[in-house]
Amino acid sequence: MASSLSQLREMTTVVADTGDVNAIRALKPHDCTTNPSLILKALQMPAFEEMVAKEIEAGRSAGKTPLEIADTLTVGVGVELAQLVPGRVSTEVDARLSFDTEASLAKARALVAAYGERGVGREKIFIKLASTWEGIRAAEILQDEGIDCNLTLLFSLAQAAACAEAGVALISPFVGRITDWYTAKEGRSFDAEEDPGVRSVREIYDYYKSNGIETIVMGASFRNTGQVKALAGCDRLTISPNLLEELDAEEAGVRRVMTPESASGMARISLDESDFRWRLNANAMASEKLAEGIRNFDADHQKLLQGIEQKLTQSSAA
Repeated sequence: MASSLSQLREMTTVVADTGDVNAIRALKPHDCTTNPSLILKALQMPAFEEMVAKEIEAGRSAGKTPLEIADTLTVGVGVELAQLVPGRVSTEVDARLSFDTEASLAKARALVAAYGERGVGREKIFIKLASTWEGIRAAEILQDEGIDCNLTLLFSLAQAAACAEAGVALISPFVGRITDWYTAKEGRSFDAEEDPGVRSVREIYDYYKSNGIETIVMGASFRNTGQVKALAGCDRLTISPNLLEELDAEEAGVRRVMTPESASGMARISLDESDFRWRLNANAMASEKLAEGIRNFDADHQKLLQGIEQKLTQSSAA
């Protein structure tokens, strides 16, 4: 029997939730998706050691700030990853800009330009933004400019509906973080069929397919292979290397559980800013996990800046 991963690939586009070059080479995903946590790990890997040293020294010589060097390093990692996958690499806008549409636009355009200067066209990247009202508005404008966006930290149907209205290319509804919240709140575990994270992604997928929405649904943030297999058939799934390896080593059958034809006919939702903010506020899990996710992404970004600053100090003292 073919591995579970091979079977999954027959019904779903598999994306690697990592910036690990060796894992990407071994597991051969279609796309790579990154966030500040993953970029921070990637920059500590031997595969990027030479590039990191070169970019930091060039930045020091040019008088660049740690923030400017961080952007350069992020794009540098993205360029390397873009050479390893047939699809795209997601590159995230700073979490601190999640509530500033204009600043998010400026950062996204600068990232696209930086990729272009290194020979990587916009067709090879997604600009990744948090699913705040401001992030979704930035994505709407970027999409009109031909820059495809990946809306992350998405925990609710309200966020998904707003992304659909904005015409974004792809959304990344989270699974594991939703499950974590309900596990802590209810003090119990869930099997795959009752898992709140799985059910949330299924609902969003159902809503999109019911209404002919072309935005790609990419389930993200998995805690175990059971959650992954419970979303077999979803447009895309971004999976960590350890779970990809488990699926590749497993020979159990994988049944497709999600198809466009099985959509239940959910009514389309139209949201203005007030509606969006109220629905998000009314969903304690979504509002708490969105805020927490932004804080955590920013914390890793700050660690990255601190590491760059230390290297700049060391370089100047040498």
